[in-house]
Amino acid sequence: MTLTISPKGWVVIPAELRKKYHLHPGQVVQVVDYGGVLALVPAAADPICHAAGLLHTPEDSLTEALLAERAAEKAREDKLDLSDAR
Repeated sequence: MTLTISPKGWVVIPAELRKKYHLHPGQVVQVVDYGGVLALVPAAADPICHAAGLLHTPEDSLTEALLAERAAEKAREDKLDLSDAR
């Protein structure tokens, strides 16, 4: 599909693509440059909620791993403190 840029820099998105991707008048889109390829990406209404869970790792909890590592580190430090006291 070929589009023509107007003198004002406007591009008309064909109706079939607007329907297919649920684009409506007034909706905000972002233009993303992928190293020579331009893409129109609909902007999320609430980017924080949209990104929630994006980095979720279901097999392991990074919080639990961090707490376990800190507990092990504290135990090593306590052991060193006891050996220094002798």
